[in-house]
Amino acid sequence: MVRNYLKIAWRSLLKDKIFSGINIVSLSVAFAIALLLSLYALFELSFDRFHKNAASTYQIYATVQTSDGPKSHDSKPIPFASSLQEEVPGVEKISRYNGSKVLVIKGDKELSMGAAYVDPDFFSIFSFPFNQGDKAQLLTDKSTLVITKKAASILFGNEKALGQTVYLMIQGEKRPFTISSILENIPEQSSIQFDLAINFKHQSDAIYANNVGNWSNSNHSVYLQLSNGIDPSQFEKSTRAFTALHFKGFIEDYKKSGVQADQNGQYIQQKLLSLKDLHFTTEVNGNAKVSRVYPYLVLGIALLILFIASANFINMSIAKCTKRLQEIGMRKTLGASNTHLFFQFWGESILVYSCALILGVLLASMLLEPFQTTFRTSASFSNTLSPFVIIIYLMLLLIITFIAGGYPSLVMTKHNTIQSLKGKLKPTDKNYISDGLMILQFAITVLLISGTLVLRDQLEYMRSKDIGFNKEQVIAFPLNGKREDSQAIQLLRNELSDTPGIISISASNNILGLGKDGSSHESEIGFVYKGRRVDTNILSVDYDYIQTLDIELLEGRSFSRQFKSDSLGLIINQAMALQLEEKDPLQTQIFLSETIRYSVIGVVKNFNYQGFNSTIKPLTIFLQPKGDMSNVYIKVASTHLLSSMDEVKKAWNKIEPNVEFLGSYLDENIDRTLINERLMASMIGSGSILAIILSCVGLFAMSLLMVEQRKKEIGIRKVVGASVSTITFLLVKQFIVLVMLAFLISAPIAWWVCSNWLQTYVFRIELSIWTFLFAGVLVLLISIATIGGRTIRSALQNPIKSLQTE
Repeated sequence: MVRNYLKIAWRSLLKDKIFSGINIVSLSVAFAIALLLSLYALFELSFDRFHKNAASTYQIYATVQTSDGPKSHDSKPIPFASSLQEEVPGVEKISRYNGSKVLVIKGDKELSMGAAYVDPDFFSIFSFPFNQGDKAQLLTDKSTLVITKKAASILFGNEKALGQTVYLMIQGEKRPFTISSILENIPEQSSIQFDLAINFKHQSDAIYANNVGNWSNSNHSVYLQLSNGIDPSQFEKSTRAFTALHFKGFIEDYKKSGVQADQNGQYIQQKLLSLKDLHFTTEVNGNAKVSRVYPYLVLGIALLILFIASANFINMSIAKCTKRLQEIGMRKTLGASNTHLFFQFWGESILVYSCALILGVLLASMLLEPFQTTFRTSASFSNTLSPFVIIIYLMLLLIITFIAGGYPSLVMTKHNTIQSLKGKLKPTDKNYISDGLMILQFAITVLLISGTLVLRDQLEYMRSKDIGFNKEQVIAFPLNGKREDSQAIQLLRNELSDTPGIISISASNNILGLGKDGSSHESEIGFVYKGRRVDTNILSVDYDYIQTLDIELLEGRSFSRQFKSDSLGLIINQAMALQLEEKDPLQTQIFLSETIRYSVIGVVKNFNYQGFNSTIKPLTIFLQPKGDMSNVYIKVASTHLLSSMDEVKKAWNKIEPNVEFLGSYLDENIDRTLINERLMASMIGSGSILAIILSCVGLFAMSLLMVEQRKKEIGIRKVVGASVSTITFLLVKQFIVLVMLAFLISAPIAWWVCSNWLQTYVFRIELSIWTFLFAGVLVLLISIATIGGRTIRSALQNPIKSLQTE
């Protein structure tokens, strides 16, 4: 019997090739796009879950009450980790972590690689895949390092890397290290990425040796694994005595400043952030806010596309119903039951869905590589699909097939035998389910288009917003060579001194935006000023920093080579001046230690030196031309933008011939910080286009159904004198009503969703009703264009053809 059902189903599909082709193609495209989007979402949701101890692993951070409200800090002092493990019960293992770039030297190769400075317990907490070496003794010897398989291949090619010696540039000197172990490549789903791991104690003296026992300077993250049975919230409470002891000075400063404690009476509260949540966390009011909105939104778009395609299938199957009524009547006359007919039609649906699924998987495989490139993801079938996920996919397919195939089958078998043999439907038949599906389809389309427009406007606003410095004419790149920073900067000035278009050169220990190497750096200090606690971000710069970046100077002056005292001078931003509460900030003197006094010599306008979605915090700028400068800034003339990049690259390659030049204009760096918004705009925009196309296919099917049902009514109206325009409007009116209902349903939802999403941005656009009206009008015009041709052709048809059977 099953074989007979399949044979009949196949013949039926071949009999009506146009309908079958449209159904299979639309479903195949929907399956392919939904599969790719779901791969992306599942890949994102799987971040950091490959670690064996992920459920009990946490990053520890602190919520600090300040005069500007609560702030979060994940940076810890050097003695923090060991003291916490000794003094607070429940810590199974703990490790410090500091990620940075390091110059690796192997023969004539000089490569800047990502380094993780960690304690030996790091590899007991995290289960990064191991390749070869002594797994039990990782980093126990300070002169060894752990390297990834990819890094080993870059450095040694096909040579054996284990046991080899490489040199690292640390604190301006080459230090030898022996490769003791090799890891497999770090999984793409890891929030912690590195090329090599080094013992934490091998950092420069400024970071480690000078801060041993120092609780005032914080410069690294701390990860820990809780012991079995330890509740995270209880552990947080148990750290309060520890915090009160070791951060006593900070707490007293906050009390003197009039800072209010939190609801539990704490000024500094240690908190735990689960490793599973690390990838999805942002800071909000001093707390870690976990949001998986983006991957779930992508997953939702995938399901909506499947829904639209399935709704199309239902509507097109019902549209075919009138053509098969006589077949149904004949089968019933010959003894076929409704059950037999139901399984026959449902079998046709299963066949269509099976063909569409196979083609969809093949299409997804073909589109996978361009999808990965376009949306900058490493999601693939191999690193995302698992037996559990495949079972979920199959169950979802069965449910969709059962609903989408079952309902049209019920509709086609419900008519009585006489009505079916006549080959016509009752004029009073009204398919509310089909109308409801159409409304939902277009409501989803309006929602997606509205979201795309709002996201595009927000993205454009953030890109064009005045961020307080020149982003179009400034080239930035990291000092990733083996020379000392000050020497490299001076050589660069010498090389470019006579180059046309080069205006000025400066440097700092911070990168604006996100550079090509993906690095970032922030430093913060606190001190007591006139009896109250003041916290500020700090920035070390070279001469000409303000001029090179065109930062507006509001009061005072910039650093100058003519004033030797500028080594003890400070430039602050407006936010810092406001925090100092001085009528004349230029008269301010600050003691950062008992003997060293700094004077404020200038005040600059607030500029976005951190992320572009956060409030501008107090900033204090120090002059340190001989200090560690991690990034160079070169201002060029607007008439030499293209040639200047080539000239800078040549100069740098001459100074550091063995390292890669990673230069880019600051506007490119800023674009990199908006990558999530750009990806979401592309995804939602692509989903909107596909939703419009699929919805129009469904609308076309509905127009066929409507014209078929009202064919004789159209003929009668033409006989009694109705014009073509009157009949066309009569036929289109029903769909206009459906689209308008869809707009009325979706517009408030779209407004609410977009409004809540915009609240996550400090700098945001104001929603406009015209955006949503434009989305509604666009959908309406596309709908009219879709059905216009078919309805006009029906209105022009000779009425004799539609009435000749009466």
